[in-house]
Amino acid sequence: METFKLLATAASGIESIVGNELKHMGYNVQVENSRVRFEGTMEDVINTNLWLRSADRVKIIVGEFTATTFDDLFEQTKAISWDKFLPLDAEFPVQGKSQKSTLYSVPDAQAIVKKAIVDQLSDVYHRTTRLPETGAKYPLEVAINKDNVLLTLDTTGSSLFKRGYRVEKGYAPLKENMAAALVMLTNWYPDKPFVDPVCGSGTIPIEAALIGHNIAPGIGRYFVFEDWDFVEKGLFDRLRETAKGEANLDVVLDIAGYDIDAGMIEIAKKNAAEAGVLDSIEFKQLAAKDFTTEKENGVLVANPPYGERLSDTESVRVLYKQMGVVYKQMPTWSKYILTSDLTFEEFYGSRASKKRKLYNGSLRTDYFQYWGKRKPRV
Repeated sequence: METFKLLATAASGIESIVGNELKHMGYNVQVENSRVRFEGTMEDVINTNLWLRSADRVKIIVGEFTATTFDDLFEQTKAISWDKFLPLDAEFPVQGKSQKSTLYSVPDAQAIVKKAIVDQLSDVYHRTTRLPETGAKYPLEVAINKDNVLLTLDTTGSSLFKRGYRVEKGYAPLKENMAAALVMLTNWYPDKPFVDPVCGSGTIPIEAALIGHNIAPGIGRYFVFEDWDFVEKGLFDRLRETAKGEANLDVVLDIAGYDIDAGMIEIAKKNAAEAGVLDSIEFKQLAAKDFTTEKENGVLVANPPYGERLSDTESVRVLYKQMGVVYKQMPTWSKYILTSDLTFEEFYGSRASKKRKLYNGSLRTDYFQYWGKRKPRV
């Protein structure tokens, strides 16, 4: 089976999490801005699509070279054996982006790459008329950065955050892969209590439950590679069945999601049921200020409202103060709180053990981490 150069793309600040996931899967990785390079066969492409929790997409690198003129771009693109990937009837849209490069016009770069591919395929398939593009979709991208051209084939389709379980969502929902990354950035293990006190539509507790049960996040969704001619028939079905067999549904998890809005709790329950983890999560209507627990050594992850609108700022900061008061009574718990309000610590009432810069979409946020006190060993 042929080995490809591959990319797993990620949100800014999440690359190292994706890199760690891939390392744990046995790959040698190179972490770069918003992406991780690795190598693998089509089997690896399928497995990483099924199992990566924090990545956005898995792409095959079809070509990489330096180009400072459109002639360079055309000739080097045409020199690639596109027929290895694209059949005669392939639909192959070309997206593009360019940063700090001589070839700064993205529409022109897209058009030239498209024409070069058409010319190469027409030569191979002996076509004198327009290619039909009536078959399966093969999404391509030309990305130019400092005159380095990267031509990739997207194997995923809709972003990996679209797990398929979110039947309803609330205001400003957190993407599933971002929620998974927030969980993986904590010190939580499945034998510890886990709480999200402002769970909204339930994404963070659901992702924790999927991790706790070792359920592959991509198990119930469609991938664009499923329709490709060069993928061995039956390979995806076999690997998906193998992934299903690796789930551990017998492990008992102590996961809870609370929200002040009863309507959001009902939505969270529907989403958890769709994900197959409703029985593993306690969902309950509860204000953050009313949360109490006698459990110890737990992990709390919260994505509270950010107060981006001026009218919301005051009420959100009241919530931060309430959190600080409540969580002070939980010294053995580790608390992790995501917000774009960089003055959060002032209202929470204490400085974080550590802060990590993350991007929730295009919005700069900080992940404020408060590590629990360990009990002295007897």
